[in-house]
Amino acid sequence: MSHQALARKYRPRRFSEVATQEHVSETLRRAVVGDRVAHAYLFCGPRGVGKTTLARVLAMALNCPNRGEDGEPCGTCSSCEKIWSGKTDFDVVEIDAASNRGVDDARALRDRAMYAPSDERRYKIYIVDEAHMLTREAWNALLKILEEPPPRVIFCFATTEPQKIQQAAAPILSRCQRFDFRRIGVSDIAERLAEVLGREGASAPEEALRVLGRKADGGMRDALSLLDQVMALGGEEITLESVRRVLGLVEDERYVELLGILAEGRHGDVFPFVQELLDEGYDLSEFYHGLVDALRALLRLRLDPDAAIPELADHLRAGYLERGEVFAPADIVRMLSLATELESTGSLRRSAHPRLLLEMLLLRLSYLDRTVELEELIRGLGGAPAGGPERRVSEPADARVPKPAAAAEAPAPDPPEDDVPAAAPDPVAPLGSAPTLAVAWVRALDETEVPTGLGTFLRAAEVEGEDGERIEVTLDAAAAERFEAADVGGELAAALGRALGRDVTLAVRVREPDGARVTQETVKEGRLREYIAEEPLLEHAVLELDLELLD
Repeated sequence: MSHQALARKYRPRRFSEVATQEHVSETLRRAVVGDRVAHAYLFCGPRGVGKTTLARVLAMALNCPNRGEDGEPCGTCSSCEKIWSGKTDFDVVEIDAASNRGVDDARALRDRAMYAPSDERRYKIYIVDEAHMLTREAWNALLKILEEPPPRVIFCFATTEPQKIQQAAAPILSRCQRFDFRRIGVSDIAERLAEVLGREGASAPEEALRVLGRKADGGMRDALSLLDQVMALGGEEITLESVRRVLGLVEDERYVELLGILAEGRHGDVFPFVQELLDEGYDLSEFYHGLVDALRALLRLRLDPDAAIPELADHLRAGYLERGEVFAPADIVRMLSLATELESTGSLRRSAHPRLLLEMLLLRLSYLDRTVELEELIRGLGGAPAGGPERRVSEPADARVPKPAAAAEAPAPDPPEDDVPAAAPDPVAPLGSAPTLAVAWVRALDETEVPTGLGTFLRAAEVEGEDGERIEVTLDAAAAERFEAADVGGELAAALGRALGRDVTLAVRVREPDGARVTQETVKEGRLREYIAEEPLLEHAVLELDLELLD
């Protein structure tokens, strides 16, 4: 006898056997028991999660002469056997909408549905797979019969892209009961694969089954097909190595080696590392996807060293923890951002030079600057941490934060006289000095209700007139026009005067057309100037270490 694929051989025959979709299978089973079956269903979800299978089980239950009181079909009678195997049945018809998508096909289906079932106790069920492939005209031809179908006629539409039906024929959705199928979890897939192996007289370690489950991406049919491939290679004894060989997966130890290269900043080792991957026959796209998973696992370990990570083998945890100590969680987040950017563009698979793209990504990760807390820099320079929310700046990997002793010569403010009570330090202004114009400008903006969108331009504006009564604010022409229209100049001048302790007038100067535009970078520079005004010691760190502000 010819071999039957595992995905077909172990296809569920009962509602209770469909994994993870209890919210659908239980509803359909109860509808059969209570004789409340709808005339049209729309099954939506990823491929291989049980949409067509549940449609067949529903057809089996409705037409099974030996159906149990719980609504489950027997699965063994001639009617159930025909429906389960997809063979021709007069009352149950499966249609592939990808190849029968025109209006003529829809009209033929509509005409066939007008005929009564072969037996008064049976139902006619039409299962339309890949329903999103039907044309707008085909859906229009089915609208009337879906709204008022003949007695004992049921339509089951299965689709992976319901949004296309929404765009092509929105009225269809109101004529069907919609069920959204979920992706099947890795644990459920591994459990089902173990059950199938037991029936086949084979065995496999749990770790190998979980690898298959992750590769299947939530689809049971894909998982069973992959298991078929592995069994063709290894027979009844399935090992993790045979699974990796069939799937083309990169060994986990390779990612531990790469993390060591990144942690130690061995930039030149990136090229021989990628060359070894190619020499060993690995697919660079598979390596890339494994890299994203490795970085995600590393981030979870840095946030919680005791976290249970099923996709990370126990013997690799120590290696991840050791190499991950070099990176702050913020560093790993930035590394993940760089890695996922390559996936979002889809350039790795489309490129004629995927090796170059991967090498550039790994080099960017190896040259990635480390992050250091702003408060840590200020403490290192001998100052007190500024109040407010935590901020981070970027420090080159080879830079070193000066030790507190290096800034010990910074002059300290004179202590207050004994007969004068010490005033509480201003949380914004530098200790021992009046607010600077930049600090006062920020205070004024905080106190004034500025229209949404204008505040960004005002915070990045150039403010001049430190000692005089006239304060000039330089804005682009468009921003200046919005400022005049908002009519907040008087209120902003009053708030600025209160912050400076003197009366001031506010004048707007329009920047020349060839001047710099307000961009994300200029706004960052403006904010950095504000932070320097709040803590003057920070300016020394910015100049010496060439720091920049992160988002």
